[in-house]
Amino acid sequence: MPNKHDSLKRASLKHLSIKNRLLLAATLWLSAMILAAGYLIPSMVKDYLIEDAQSQLRLSMDEITANLEADKTGRLSLSRRLSDPRFNQPYSGVYWSMQIGEHAIRSRSLWDKTLVEEQHSHKTIYKGAKDENLVVLTQTIYLPEYSRPIQIIVGMDDSPIQETLTQVIGQLWIILALLFSGVLILISAQISWSLWPLGKMQKELALLRKGDQSTLSENYPKEVYPLVKDLNALLFHYQELLERARNHAGNLSHALKTPLSVIKNEVATLNEESKQVLQKPIELIQQHIDYHLGRARMAGAANILAVKTSPSERVDTISIAFDKVYAEREITLVNELDSNLTVAVEPTDFDEMIGNLLENSYKWANSLIRVYSMEENKERIAICVEDDGAGISKEDIEHAIKRGIRIDETVPGTGLGLNIVSEMAHSYRGKLSLSKGQLGGLKATLTLPVPAA
Repeated sequence: MPNKHDSLKRASLKHLSIKNRLLLAATLWLSAMILAAGYLIPSMVKDYLIEDAQSQLRLSMDEITANLEADKTGRLSLSRRLSDPRFNQPYSGVYWSMQIGEHAIRSRSLWDKTLVEEQHSHKTIYKGAKDENLVVLTQTIYLPEYSRPIQIIVGMDDSPIQETLTQVIGQLWIILALLFSGVLILISAQISWSLWPLGKMQKELALLRKGDQSTLSENYPKEVYPLVKDLNALLFHYQELLERARNHAGNLSHALKTPLSVIKNEVATLNEESKQVLQKPIELIQQHIDYHLGRARMAGAANILAVKTSPSERVDTISIAFDKVYAEREITLVNELDSNLTVAVEPTDFDEMIGNLLENSYKWANSLIRVYSMEENKERIAICVEDDGAGISKEDIEHAIKRGIRIDETVPGTGLGLNIVSEMAHSYRGKLSLSKGQLGGLKATLTLPVPAA
């Protein structure tokens, strides 16, 4: 089963930027190629040097077999000296040896030593006069005058080969390191240049969030241009729909307000029986108007990416109005919100949400309302409004946010406030939750996004 470390590693890889992913892939691929080259090239050079040494030994072997002769007593010897003077120089590192049964002859370079054969890891190694490792070539020949085979061994000290190989490996790794650095720098520059349009788009989106511009520029490569074009069209369409929806909401509010007031006044003049029959349908019409006008106001900001509101400032402003409306209740509101805190919500929409929550607290609190915030993560902030009222039961909490539900019919209201707050918060990818607060009353937690850094 995957452990926690593996899960965290996969999660961190998922959040890598495109540039870092490309660089990571290029680094891994380039590292594999460099390591393969660092292993294969020395191996190929070593094979080449050994083959070259063996080709020299093969020439000496042919010269030895060509000059091999037997004297009158039957002893073998060479008819003349070999062309390579190293065979006659003691401890020169180049040797030959000949074995016929128990009889052996050898080159002067071995002096009083013999070639030693050793076994290491299923591999035969020959040692020379100075106990050095040798590159050897062996051959078995037959002469008519001898019934036994003649084994000839020609060897060469492999120290020069190893020294050459060491120098080649050292220089090779320097070259490979320079190649790795140069190619990686080139790949990094290529990736940065290729992803430059995305970086430009990121900067422009940041300006959109700040409200410094309303659209993206259209100077982008053809692969990115369709996305930019569609995003600009979406922003324009959103702003048009927003303005149109708010205008329609305002027009509808003014158009229905006067006729409904006239109907209410006329119903008030009717007898009690007729009044009871018409009162509930009129209240239902009022609820529907309030609900749908409230939803129409949830359009968001004119600039969808640049919205920003200071909760502390808005709570102070709204509380001043409610202090006057509910002056007889003598409610104290404690605003603990940081003045530097901002949320990514249009001010009008935030006023609508926090205003409904504060109004409920002013209605139900005994004497104290507390407003504070809790940071959920880097992208969300929770604004809490709680009071010291009687609160509501767990069963009622589940239904309190539903549209048109009123927990206490004795308190004026339509039962739409919390539902509108919940839907408005949802439109900003936030949420509203209710629970029992530390002061004993209801705690409303409004979770909203914070502006991007």
